[in-house]
Amino acid sequence: MVFSSEIFLFMYLPCFLIAYYLTPSKFRSLTILIGSYIFYAWWRVDFLGLLFATTVWVYAFAILIENNLGKPLAKTLMIVGITGCLMVLGIFKYLNFFVDSIASVFGTTPAEMGFHWRLILPIGISFYIFQSVSYLIDVYRRDTPATRSFVDLAAFKALFPQLVAGPILRFRDLADQFKYREHSLQKFADGAALFTIGLAKKVLIADSIAPVANAVFADPSPTLIEAWTGSVAYMLQLYFDFSGYSNMACGLGLMIGFHFVKNFDMPYTSRSITEFWRRWHISLSTWLRDYLYFSLGGSRLGPIRTYINLFLVMLLGGLWHGANWTFVVWGAWHGGLLAAERATGWDKVAPRHWISLPLTLLLVLIGWVVFRAENLSVAANVYTGMLGFNGMDLTPALELAFSREALLMLSVAILVAAFEPWLQSAFQPEENVVIRPDGTMVVQASVALPLAVLLLGVITVLKLADSAYSPFLYFQF
Repeated sequence: MVFSSEIFLFMYLPCFLIAYYLTPSKFRSLTILIGSYIFYAWWRVDFLGLLFATTVWVYAFAILIENNLGKPLAKTLMIVGITGCLMVLGIFKYLNFFVDSIASVFGTTPAEMGFHWRLILPIGISFYIFQSVSYLIDVYRRDTPATRSFVDLAAFKALFPQLVAGPILRFRDLADQFKYREHSLQKFADGAALFTIGLAKKVLIADSIAPVANAVFADPSPTLIEAWTGSVAYMLQLYFDFSGYSNMACGLGLMIGFHFVKNFDMPYTSRSITEFWRRWHISLSTWLRDYLYFSLGGSRLGPIRTYINLFLVMLLGGLWHGANWTFVVWGAWHGGLLAAERATGWDKVAPRHWISLPLTLLLVLIGWVVFRAENLSVAANVYTGMLGFNGMDLTPALELAFSREALLMLSVAILVAAFEPWLQSAFQPEENVVIRPDGTMVVQASVALPLAVLLLGVITVLKLADSAYSPFLYFQF
């Protein structure tokens, strides 16, 4: 079940919201847990057991860690708890990759080596394992107490708005909200508006330009125009797809009273790769900083060690995205760029905007090519086309994918990304507050914005009804 599906929009979500608001406050965590388990089990019931087992594991180890704080045993318990979580991630996400790599070294295939099975990757496993790891570390660091409410912890880990594709939440940020959170018509309306905007990003923009990217990356010899157009299309498709999901997740959270962390902040307006990672997938970049980069020593051990730490963190961040050498290369690319910016001071004093902005976008685009490619050979084909070695013009084989609608929406995507600061202020205007003589404040809200969001929602639903199934790109991670 995905957010951009009729069954979610018109059956699951209304039923869940009705059940949630009819439930007494003290039992709403249980309603969230049951509803989220139903949401996840809609895909595969058996992998729901894996989610439940990791929850039990983390719940028990967090309490054991807290009960032994100040003793050497606490650190041992934390390491064992984290190792158990990472083993689950390693087996399901990387065992196939490991077997394939070993087979290729010996010039054979896994089947010829006797491996006739392939593990299925549970949806959202990277996200809920990282949440588990951060929770155990936070308890050990005394940043949050270990909760005694199993239902609250289980509801946090299974919270359906963010379960399958983030953002990566931390229990310490939501612990108080599980105890008490405000519900209001205004908060619900804000959440519904944010959800609608995210749905429009996904359905109207990302899905419309996806055929261009898919066709180019499937072509063994894309031309100069095709390679650059397809790469830009994927760059924008990924952004509107993933930021759209994050908007929808945050919107759904608001609808049931939760405030989630912001996951995107206009990343394609960045003037350096360092700034880009402060704006792109913020929950992941801050997670890597707080739990990996700082643990490796951060910048405290001298410049050389700082560069190594930056490179290693991004290398592991790339591998987190998937078990493929393309993600390793992508992580190394960004790690190398971050280290180079730190060494040259570019991360602190970038040159003029008209130089730094296009250069940053170019470097990000080059990285997205290998990120999107199924393997390094496909990435090489696209890079070859970008250099003009496969000719210049559009070929008949790709004319169908480069339809008028797709190119029009690609242009719209470019304009939306370019003018996002203005659009964001337009969709989140400052409230007009009038102070009465008696000191009370009255908010005078315009009806234009709700009407615009309503119209956007209608157009999106009409487009959705005419579209084929299209999962969110980050479901694969």
